[in-house]
Amino acid sequence: MPGTPARRGQIPDSNSYLLAAAVAQAGGVVHRIGAVPDNEESLRTVLDSLIGTVDAIILSGGVSVGAYDVVKAVLAPLGVWFGPVRMQPGKPQGFGRLPAAGTGSNSTTGKTGSAGSAALGPIVFALPGNPVSAFVSFEAFVRPALLFMGGHGTTTRPTITGTVARGWSSPSGRQQYMPVVCERRGQETLVWPATSGGSGSHLVAGLGQAEGLAIVPEESDTVAEGDLLPVMLVI
Repeated sequence: MPGTPARRGQIPDSNSYLLAAAVAQAGGVVHRIGAVPDNEESLRTVLDSLIGTVDAIILSGGVSVGAYDVVKAVLAPLGVWFGPVRMQPGKPQGFGRLPAAGTGSNSTTGKTGSAGSAALGPIVFALPGNPVSAFVSFEAFVRPALLFMGGHGTTTRPTITGTVARGWSSPSGRQQYMPVVCERRGQETLVWPATSGGSGSHLVAGLGQAEGLAIVPEESDTVAEGDLLPVMLVI
């Protein structure tokens, strides 16, 4: 928990609080679970307890190809999609819907969880575990969906054009979302990375400084001083 001294092998729980705050800001009623042990039965128990009580479940971590990626192990057999998307950070993603019967070995799987079935449980967003990736993924995918589910007419963040004050690199072939600081000067808004480490998915401290996400097209591998970029404001 935040404020608790970390023992060897531990890190502070940032994601559950970050995502809970983001859901609340989007108008959702939050039921924060926190960390779940890295075993399939524990995850199934938690997910099954939420069926019938929530409209959506947001998970972070366990969605890639690691030895303990239990989210993928539990949900992929139920028809939840997992795969890479061309964005940075936030390449591994998962999305689908739980069957109303639950996730256990005795529940219906596969087609029961498909979009055409009447017996459907809550929507599931499975986000990467690194905190910047989780935040960017929420802004790109989850927040618009929650606003739509809540009946809001506008599901997008305000977007401005930012003038790059200090350049950075971007991975070619993936659309980059760079956390940036914004400063109004005259008729233009200058932007620069919120952390000297760039858009690394583990650099959570920079999110505390970020006022927006500068969106770099996937065909670009360099952002130069003076470039103009769309910036999604997040505060």
